[in-house]
Amino acid sequence: MKKLSALAALIAAMTSCADKTPMDTFVGDLMGKMTVEEKIGQLNLLPGGDITTGAVMNSPLMQLASEGKLGAILNVKGQDKVLALQKAAVEKTRLGIPLLIGQDVIHGNQTVFPIPLAQSCSWDIEAIGQAARISAKEATAQGINWVYSPMVDISVDPRWGRVAEGSGEDPFLGCAIAKAVVEGYQGDYGDQNAMACVKHFALYGASEAGRDYNTVDMSRVRMFNQYMQPYKAAADAGAGSFMSSFNVIDGVPATCNEWLLTTILRDKWGYDGFLVTDYGSIREAVVHGIGDIAATSERALKAGTDMDMCSDAFINNLKSLLEAGRISMADIDRACRRVLEAKYKLGLFDNPYRFCQPERLKTDLYTDAHRQAARSLAAESFVLLKNQGDVLPLKKSGTIALIGPLADNRSNMVGCWSTGDTPELYSTLRESMARALEGKAQLLYAQGSNIYADAATQQWASFGRPIDRVDDAKAKNEALKIAKQADVVVCAMGEMAEMSGESSSRSDLAMPAPQLELLKEIVALGKPVVLLNFSGRPTIMNWEVENVDALMNVWFGGSETADAICDVIFGDVAPSGHLTMTIPQSVGQIPVYYNHLNTGRPVDEGSTQYIKYSSNYIDVRNEPLFPFGFGLTYTSFAYSDIKVTTTPNSPTLLTVSATVKNTGSRACTDVAQFYIHDMAASIARPVKELKGFERLTLAPGESREVSFPVSRELLSFYDAEGNMVFEPGEFTFMIGSNSRDVLSLQTTVE
Repeated sequence: MKKLSALAALIAAMTSCADKTPMDTFVGDLMGKMTVEEKIGQLNLLPGGDITTGAVMNSPLMQLASEGKLGAILNVKGQDKVLALQKAAVEKTRLGIPLLIGQDVIHGNQTVFPIPLAQSCSWDIEAIGQAARISAKEATAQGINWVYSPMVDISVDPRWGRVAEGSGEDPFLGCAIAKAVVEGYQGDYGDQNAMACVKHFALYGASEAGRDYNTVDMSRVRMFNQYMQPYKAAADAGAGSFMSSFNVIDGVPATCNEWLLTTILRDKWGYDGFLVTDYGSIREAVVHGIGDIAATSERALKAGTDMDMCSDAFINNLKSLLEAGRISMADIDRACRRVLEAKYKLGLFDNPYRFCQPERLKTDLYTDAHRQAARSLAAESFVLLKNQGDVLPLKKSGTIALIGPLADNRSNMVGCWSTGDTPELYSTLRESMARALEGKAQLLYAQGSNIYADAATQQWASFGRPIDRVDDAKAKNEALKIAKQADVVVCAMGEMAEMSGESSSRSDLAMPAPQLELLKEIVALGKPVVLLNFSGRPTIMNWEVENVDALMNVWFGGSETADAICDVIFGDVAPSGHLTMTIPQSVGQIPVYYNHLNTGRPVDEGSTQYIKYSSNYIDVRNEPLFPFGFGLTYTSFAYSDIKVTTTPNSPTLLTVSATVKNTGSRACTDVAQFYIHDMAASIARPVKELKGFERLTLAPGESREVSFPVSRELLSFYDAEGNMVFEPGEFTFMIGSNSRDVLSLQTTVE
């Protein structure tokens, strides 16, 4: 038997006692035994290289782990590799401190859920939380104990590819999802829970021109009211870690920004978890122009950064900075303590190998229950945008043509940021439709076109999940031939997975030319056409909306996308998704979002006329193609009887309610949405703000009252210092099925 390390002996003694040593005592005792070098080693995070989510680095991980120069590792794939690295850290170092094992578990592992933007379109907070729980269960089965999710960045610019990874444009909905995902991952830190890492703190989603890693600049009033709230909700939910963002705030990179990381996150919000940089951002701070690598290391540590991801900045610079008196031992101790506390919370000191149980690889991955949960959430995430003549749901009869470059490709269905997926296990849409129609209808298939025009000019296409290229003319002729034989044509078109996500900004959001040209020729045949639009962001679809019979945004729905699409288009499940980002008519309208401020020269909402000397364009109306909150289904709903009920002497000042009725012939689900407008305040307030929502399923002819409580907190806003302010006065309350089509009334709130 190997001799136990000093720490292992301490753990053995601790776990033999009835009462576990309190975290402060345990970590304090451990730090008392650590050298400066060992403490700095805990602040070092390096990549394993099995999964590429940043610049590839070569590092002798096993050697560094054995020398106590690593606190954490990211992107190591395989339980066996994780176990080997953990053993090196625990069994070959003086104190045997275990490693954090991180990975970008964004929307699943082997069971892949819809991309987060799609999940948010379900407005199903319980299902989103369940997806996080399952994702953590599968990740921990593979040895992962720390997941870089949720991304809670608000964004109003769909050119930014990382909108796929977030929950859309609204802070109220973003708060609800942030809380659910953090709690879903972490639970009570059991064997099937992982530590969440909230990103990217802060304002990353507001990058100028939608270009990734670009500058961010805004007022603090806007910051606190539009962008910061989901981060605070995640902190309040007990997130174990935060990740700082790449961008500058007030001219200072977030990783080195003391106002952001300490004054706001630590002091004002009371956050006590640990804070890691994004990939290489201490080194990138040099490029921002605030000093050399020693200076940015110093500023990052003093600002509140605890762990350096992939810059080799802390490990190479902190000791010399300490010796030079530029940082203190207290600065290093503060960061080291937070990292060790995270490991304590995860139970790694009790059992460093708790997430390396081989039997879990057989029982916890891609189970029937996990697949059903993913399939159900995918179906809820699809947003039906048009259904002229009730083309959908399709009948399982006659001849159906399935056309498009995304119809028979399994790896692109899961979408971007899927690091644990196993595409060979998943069905293509063609395969799922064939199963659904077997013995009932004839299915014809053709790829029809390439995703984009010229592979030679699309350098980004070498990354991610390629689709076999075809001769466009030949492929188009094959597609038109089968379309002519069909009773209805289903087109699977849009983006491929790597056209959204990190480092995938787009300046043109229209459907790529080869696909749009094919779609136009198919529509010209006069057959009913259903367009399934795959995307990781809102895209420009003016021609499509005008000319196809039915249009449904299916985003990227994860491993069960294909079966979920069949569930919906054949009517076994009715669509219930509602947009969480506005869909613009033109890239020139961006940023376009529902909760904007008014101008001194506004035009009426819904105006179809250009008005001189007012705030509008000469070539397109202000209105988006589809507003925030929009979504159709296989029935119709009517909203009526909005009213306010006061509740004196209660934290709830009043309740706003309305009646919702299913006026169609089928049971379906709608999302009732509650908005407010503060009509006169000390600062300008948005024209609408979401403050409540409820998913409700109604039978044909059934009516139900939806009610939304209103408190002072709900009506408050933030000032420039991040303090909440309540101002009584006149408010407009609105209830409807989207942000545009609402019932409204005004009342005075004291």
